[in-house]
Amino acid sequence: MTGKLLHHLGIKRPLRRYDDHASDAAREALLGEMTRGAVALVSDAGTPLISDPGYRLVREARARGISVTTIPGASALLAALTLAGLPTDRFLFAGFLPSKDKARGDVLAELAVVPATLVFYETGPRLVASLDAMARLMPGREIAVARELTKLHEECRTGSAADLAAHYTAHPPKGEIVLLAGPPGAPDKPGEADIDAELLAALKELPVSKAAGRVAKKHGLDRKVLYARLMELKG
Repeated sequence: MTGKLLHHLGIKRPLRRYDDHASDAAREALLGEMTRGAVALVSDAGTPLISDPGYRLVREARARGISVTTIPGASALLAALTLAGLPTDRFLFAGFLPSKDKARGDVLAELAVVPATLVFYETGPRLVASLDAMARLMPGREIAVARELTKLHEECRTGSAADLAAHYTAHPPKGEIVLLAGPPGAPDKPGEADIDAELLAALKELPVSKAAGRVAKKHGLDRKVLYARLMELKG
């Protein structure tokens, strides 16, 4: 893609491939070029270093005192945020979700409590699996799928993870995808019966004082009140 663009603009410059599998020798060669003239790091899709190779090259260039500057360009995560209509005052970008089910679930469970819009990159073949995992681990969250941004077949769909999974099961997606999850809502205030159940469950593992303390800390309640209630339940 970069070569086609340069050709279209009538620019003739040598091109070298640099990716995560580039050798130390390849990086050294580029650093040597930087001491003799300008070198541009470009990406065929998106912004270099944003889930894209280049971190080690830029870090080493800076360490050697080589001047590094940046020119803002295409960024799928920012384009998706501006398109999806989800809160943007606070967001967390977490790159690509793992391909394995357990690892994917672990990441989503860890991030589910973050009070921010979550942004991931995803591939077409893995999208439905990720949406299914979100339906299990992030119920009630507003989800958005932004696909083929700035291109001819651009689309952005929002809804529940389950509904989106059903849609993309019936219509397998192609192209580059950004997957977003809106921030979690305020947790429902537990009722007395729920608190009693949690106290008794905690009592199976802990002494009365610590069991009351665990439930009090979880819900922001008075430990002494819960201690007294647990003694009543015990009795």
